[in-house]
Amino acid sequence: MDDGFTYDDNWASVYQKYTDMRGRIAEAHEAVAFLERHCSGGTALELGIGSGRVAIPLSERSVRVEGIDNSDSMLKLLAGRTKAIKAWQGDIADFTCANRYDIIYCIYNTFTLLLAREAQIACLRSAASALSQKGILVMEFDVPALNGFIDGQKTTTLLVDHENTVIRTDVHDSLKQNLVSAILWFSDTSVRRLPQPIRYVYHQELDTMAECVGLELAERWGDWTGGAFTQASKRHISVYRRAASSA
Repeated sequence: MDDGFTYDDNWASVYQKYTDMRGRIAEAHEAVAFLERHCSGGTALELGIGSGRVAIPLSERSVRVEGIDNSDSMLKLLAGRTKAIKAWQGDIADFTCANRYDIIYCIYNTFTLLLAREAQIACLRSAASALSQKGILVMEFDVPALNGFIDGQKTTTLLVDHENTVIRTDVHDSLKQNLVSAILWFSDTSVRRLPQPIRYVYHQELDTMAECVGLELAERWGDWTGGAFTQASKRHISVYRRAASSA
């Protein structure tokens, strides 16, 4: 199964700068602290490890981190930054591991890059099978923001500074819960178009899919620092563990 989006060379060449501009590099220490606290120096597997934004600082805290990514371009970035993390190219919707992990995490909207519900359920099933007996699965992604569409289309300004203007365009397919999105990045005299289609998921649906593979919700937060998840939250961090009936 390979029903998902892959970050190509075009994305990989600017990924570090883009995530830094969006505040994700600075935020990484909060995610690392959360993950470390939940695995206590054990073993971790990142689904969609990318360039190691979170995996590398987590591995520096006595956590043995491994990772999977479907993008060879992103894995090359990771390999250029560290030799301490074992990572391999694979499909996060369909993988098997010889090891069992204390924590498996899929963050920064990576899960929504799987563009079909079946692929998303398969990802959860693969993760559940790779967890240790008391292991947990941590998911982070945005709450769907579907206001402001006109005739199924929307344009959003993500960033404006003295050098850059970043705009996202979305076309909404409500039947498939897909947003066919593209980032338009204007910088000086250059323009980049970076595609990023997703299948959005509401947290209630995620809970139901998790239940289908023998997992149950243990915690849900509005941010990495333990803020409450409320109606106003723009994202969530959800923690799952094996259901009592399947433990």
